[in-house]
Amino acid sequence: MDKSWMDKQRGTREYFEGVKRFVEFASLNARNGKIPCPCVKCVHSQLHPAEVVRGHLNNFGILSNYRTWTLHGESQSTTAPVEVRSSHVHENLNEYGNFGGMLHNLFSMHDMAPESMDEGPSVQQPAEDPSVQQPAEGPNDDAKKFYKMIEDVEKPLYKGCTKFSIFSAVVVLYQLKSLCGWSNKSFTLLLQVVQDLLPLDATLPKDCYGAKKIIKDLGLGYEKIHACINDCMLFWKQDANLEACKFCGVSRWKEQNTTSREPNNASSSKGKKKASKMLRWFPLKPRLQRLFLSPDLAGYMKWHATGRTDDGIMRHPADSEAWKMFDTKYIDFSSESRNVRLGLASDGFNPYGILSTSHSTWPVVLVPYNLPPWMCMKRSSLILSLVVPGPSSPGIAIDVYLQPLIEELRELWDVGVEAYDASSKNRFQLRAALMWTINDFPAYSDLSGWSTKGMFACPSCASDTDSRYLKHGHKVCYMGHRRWLDRDHPYRKEDTNFDGTQDMRLAPVPPSGLDILMDTESLDGRCLGKKAQATFKKRKRGEENVGAWNKRSILFTLPYWRDHKLRHNLDVMHIEKNVTDNIIGTLLGLKGKTKDNPEARLDLQAMGIRSALHLKSSVGGKYTMPHACFNMTAREKDGFLQVLKDVRVPDGYASNISRRVNLKDRTISGLKSHDNHILMQQLLPIALRKSLPASVTRPLMKLSCFFREICSKTLEVSEIENLEKDIAVTLCELEKIFPPSFFTVMVHLVIHLAAEAKMCGPVHYRWMYPIERYLSRLKSYVRNRAAPEGSIAEGYYVEECLTFCARYMEGVETIFNRPTRLIEGSTGPVSSMQLMNIELTQAHRYILFSSKEITKFIELHRKLVEEELQNAHRRISEDVINKHHMEQFCSWLRRHVVTMTDADRARLSDTIITLSRWPYETVKRMKHYVINGLKFRCVDDEAHRKTQNCGVSVVTEGDVTYYGVLTDIIELNYSDRIRHVLFKCRWVDVHSIRGYKVDEFGFPMVNLTRLIHRGDKMTDEPFVLASEASQVFYVADKREKDWYVVVKTKARDVFDAGTGPQRDDDDDAYTYCEHVPYNIRTNDSFDGANDNQGWARDDIEGMTIDAPVSGDLAVSGWDDIDENDVFDDEEDYEDTDDP
Repeated sequence: MDKSWMDKQRGTREYFEGVKRFVEFASLNARNGKIPCPCVKCVHSQLHPAEVVRGHLNNFGILSNYRTWTLHGESQSTTAPVEVRSSHVHENLNEYGNFGGMLHNLFSMHDMAPESMDEGPSVQQPAEDPSVQQPAEGPNDDAKKFYKMIEDVEKPLYKGCTKFSIFSAVVVLYQLKSLCGWSNKSFTLLLQVVQDLLPLDATLPKDCYGAKKIIKDLGLGYEKIHACINDCMLFWKQDANLEACKFCGVSRWKEQNTTSREPNNASSSKGKKKASKMLRWFPLKPRLQRLFLSPDLAGYMKWHATGRTDDGIMRHPADSEAWKMFDTKYIDFSSESRNVRLGLASDGFNPYGILSTSHSTWPVVLVPYNLPPWMCMKRSSLILSLVVPGPSSPGIAIDVYLQPLIEELRELWDVGVEAYDASSKNRFQLRAALMWTINDFPAYSDLSGWSTKGMFACPSCASDTDSRYLKHGHKVCYMGHRRWLDRDHPYRKEDTNFDGTQDMRLAPVPPSGLDILMDTESLDGRCLGKKAQATFKKRKRGEENVGAWNKRSILFTLPYWRDHKLRHNLDVMHIEKNVTDNIIGTLLGLKGKTKDNPEARLDLQAMGIRSALHLKSSVGGKYTMPHACFNMTAREKDGFLQVLKDVRVPDGYASNISRRVNLKDRTISGLKSHDNHILMQQLLPIALRKSLPASVTRPLMKLSCFFREICSKTLEVSEIENLEKDIAVTLCELEKIFPPSFFTVMVHLVIHLAAEAKMCGPVHYRWMYPIERYLSRLKSYVRNRAAPEGSIAEGYYVEECLTFCARYMEGVETIFNRPTRLIEGSTGPVSSMQLMNIELTQAHRYILFSSKEITKFIELHRKLVEEELQNAHRRISEDVINKHHMEQFCSWLRRHVVTMTDADRARLSDTIITLSRWPYETVKRMKHYVINGLKFRCVDDEAHRKTQNCGVSVVTEGDVTYYGVLTDIIELNYSDRIRHVLFKCRWVDVHSIRGYKVDEFGFPMVNLTRLIHRGDKMTDEPFVLASEASQVFYVADKREKDWYVVVKTKARDVFDAGTGPQRDDDDDAYTYCEHVPYNIRTNDSFDGANDNQGWARDDIEGMTIDAPVSGDLAVSGWDDIDENDVFDDEEDYEDTDDP
């Protein structure tokens, strides 16, 4: 059929004739007299009669890229008409979602795929002569799938069914399977039972496999690529037909087992060959296209440009310096807000979850940063790109497996792919760029090519890493943090308090992309397979090149990669965990965890520093090891651990850390990453308060403040610049306290975190927490233990389809609308009770005093009371006036409104009239209540619980913060028109030093036995509106009887988008939980320059130990050690959180 008319101008004769022929052709496949309208306004989304479609095309024009009229009956391979059903479902089968619209959006992507959009060579169309028989070709494979899905969407589940089609029934059931974690077997059994419940003509699939086949037609598929068993190469593209690796010569196939119990096994040699290794690759282009097929999601993909508040505060990577510099350099890319910015994350995990089974599967996950903060790191937004097979880690050979993804990223940068934007209903050229990688420290080495072991383990300092080999401890330590201090800082000239030398050096400059390209020029193109790595030449002693490059990363084949200021992120999650383990292990002297041991003391002696801590000879060939200033006594350990043992945090705040504490052995063990996160930022400083001297405690608290600040959801550049200076001072103070063995590479990396936050924004978008949770989800897909990677690929493939369907579903629980853990307004059991007159008056008065509409009546009544009392008494105090005012106001307001004239009463609002009538005496009573994302619970209901949700704080107009304990939750009902939930609390007397104080470190502390009132007087105010309450929890410290440290909390998944109004108490209620909670001046120094720091404790006798083996452990000197032979043991970097 001639389509040249589509290129003509509207209004020409050729265009009108073409539209006429098109409408006649499309009418052959009309359903109920209507056809989809392909005008630029409707974009196939509306069904209209033929004449209406004809008018639209004449007035608005036809979609220029709609060259193959598949929606109107034409096959992509022929011009012959093909009978097709409309993709719009019957309205009565559309109850659980707009699946028809979903299929049309999905098909619009297929319709504009390259094979259907590229015109290719000109082919002469066959003559439209009735005497010439046209080839009777049917629709292609994609069209067949589409037509089959249309049929399933439109066909009722059984005759007479008005709610479910075959498609909707399967999708809803499989959605429940995914949400509830049903096994394939249980789902099959459920389908069989449901089948028996339905009429005989029902067409529900019989098993899980049949249901999966229906859903998988929505998927984008994945490809299997064979790989060399030694990770040398992929058998793809021009190497797809090779039988053996072209580098190591090993066959691509598994060896077939020719042994058999049958004596004549003729079939064993005829079995299907199986690849030794197989990479699963999920093509990225169609998945990026699909991000724009849902109107809602397509709108959010432009949030970083259209919905973000640009006020100088970093809330999102789009606010960061790196993002803005990229925009400035590549204006052609940044000018299209729909172009996608990606982060690449990868980590290995054991899919079996059994430590005795060694297996490491490496998924590669992509993060779309276009989305707003509350979406981009969620599981539904992450894109699985590759599943790298085990059983061993690919190491630096991960580049081999990244080839398909990198090739796609190059194409998406150079050319892009045409996509359809469902929100604006137009097509555009979609491009994508990779911003950085997210990984733990070992994976940092694999992706970047820089060895993170040995003398130059820090990739930011690179060849300028300040490291020293400890010849007795057989470890490498990383110090030299004075290089980051101001040039005139007094610490630079100190020597004995540090490593015995002065340090006037400048801080190292991280290598640029160009520097890395020059350093790795000789490594470009080398084979990275396991056999090839064994032949890598080691650097000889004395060579000038001190770099630790193992390869040139394949990421540098991306044209823009060299221009990024930060290419690989340091993972704050694992750094924080390892630093916390170092601190706790050393303070408590935990075996295998402490960094203070006889070998560490011998290293101090070898360096000639801190003579007070050197081992001293004792009787009987023994040695005395003096107690360092950071070593705790048994009593101090008991107090430190008792605080952690007794702590109770709010529901959902953290795990039960008290279970990890062993008071008998004085140990703490089994901490996960989030446990360390809570310890470092909240509990560790509290437990340290009375455990060690301030000279030791203060730097550790500063370190806690640093992690708390750097992990804030909002950052300001000025604050980050201050953090850069503060953390340098803090690490130097720690160098003056702890031995060199304490400073593992993970401790050293802390110095670079502030600079990375300044460059790339908040760490929540760049750390491993969401990735670890996602890997845990992938692990749940493993059903066939013989093929874990295949199970992961199939599980993700199906969930990807369900996620797409869930965006269109209604009336059923999905991943997007499932209730959160804390449902707003939930109460649990509700009972009724009748308040006493005093309680009712107190509660009612607080409602009145909190209402702005009542303010004028409050002022009027107080003035009347004051005049009345002054008339009766010459001198009257303010307290007496306030007492009478509070006792009489509620009754006076009621009388005042009742005695008003009708005209005056008509001018009052309904709210004033309703509130003046008093609430019902019978109120609802609740045990707990959820508001503003926080769960509050009465203290009496927490006696046997491990959590604490009864802490309440309120900020009054005078900026006075009151702290209390929740005793009751009630709901007042005003004539069934107005309802208010109130908290009744026991309030601490914050105006007295007996009830409230701030300790030397800035911790707010309360004495819960010292109350401001008992609540039994008419003038007492025990009630507060639930909407005004903030949540706190109290940490007991038995070393101070009856005193509790106050810790404020905030709701989970709450993001500051910068668009809401600023409240007067925002600074206290919000930033308190985000930023530094202690009153610590970060420029404090606890001792004078070059004075003896008191490294040894004189109040405790040293520990007697056996004679250390010194001669055998000693080496000639650290300068003679080959850094390729020196590496940190695994205990110095722990990645134990197997998801």
